[in-house]
Amino acid sequence: MNTNPKSAGLQQSRIKKHIEELDSYRFFNLLTGPKLFSIVEKLLPKYRERSYPPTETLSMFLSQTMSADRSCQNIANKMAVKRIDNRLLVHNTHTGSYCIARQRLPVSLISELVRCTGKLIEEQLPVHWCLQGRPVKLVNGTTVTMPDTLKNQEAYPRQRGQKAGLGFPICRIVGIISLASGTVLDAAIGPYKGKGANEQTLFRGRLDSFDAADIVLGDAFFSTYFFLAEFIARGVDAVLSKMGHEKSRLIFARDKNWVGKIIWSPMRG
Repeated sequence: MNTNPKSAGLQQSRIKKHIEELDSYRFFNLLTGPKLFSIVEKLLPKYRERSYPPTETLSMFLSQTMSADRSCQNIANKMAVKRIDNRLLVHNTHTGSYCIARQRLPVSLISELVRCTGKLIEEQLPVHWCLQGRPVKLVNGTTVTMPDTLKNQEAYPRQRGQKAGLGFPICRIVGIISLASGTVLDAAIGPYKGKGANEQTLFRGRLDSFDAADIVLGDAFFSTYFFLAEFIARGVDAVLSKMGHEKSRLIFARDKNWVGKIIWSPMRG
C-alpha cells in the first residue's frame, strides 16, 4: 500500500473498483445454489484440492467471458485482489494453473448447465411473452475458431485451402434459442467439415428439445422432409425458409381442421 495519503486513496479506489467488477463470486453462488448444485455435483470430475477447484474455475471462466477484458491475466488478477480483500490465502497471479484447470472442465457439465438454466429461465417467463401462449424457438447454426492445439487439430479441421500449419481449427455449432428471452436452450457442437458435420445432422440430435405446441423458426437448411415429419409426430409447428427460393417461406402447421398442411407464403421485406 502506498504511504502517501493521496496516492493511497487512489489505490484503494482502484482496488474497490476491481472488487466490484468481479462477478465470479456471483456465478459461484449460483452454481452452488439450490437449483444448480445437484447438477454441478453430479457432473464434476474427480479432483484433488488444488489452487483452482472446478466450481471456482467455472465461475472465473464465466466472469472472464462476460468481461470487456477477456484475458486470463485479468481474471487471475481480480481473483487475487478479491482474496486479499477477504483475508484469504492468495495464489500467485501466473495464468498457467488457471488455464490448466479450465481445460479440465468437462464439456458435459457446461452443456447440461446451459440446458438447465435455459429451462429455469423459460419457466419464469410471463405467458404474454409467448405467441398466443405458445413458445417460439429459433434454430440456427454458426462456426467459431478454436485454439490451435494438437487435439483440436485432430478433432476439428481447418478451412479448405489452408496450408498445413496455418489457420485455426473450426467448430460448428447449432443452437436452439428462445425468441421470448433470447436464452440458449440447447446446442450441439461438431467439426466444421467431414461426415456428420453439417447443421442438419447436429440438429437431429437435439429434436428432444421441442415439446408439443412449440413453434420452430428456422432457415432453409431445416426445411427437409425428415424434419417436417418429425415436427408432425411431435405436434410442433414450424416456420421455415423454402430451400432454393429466397423470397418465400414455408409455414408448416397442425390444426384440428387440417393436419400437416403446407402453406407457401411470400416473405415481406
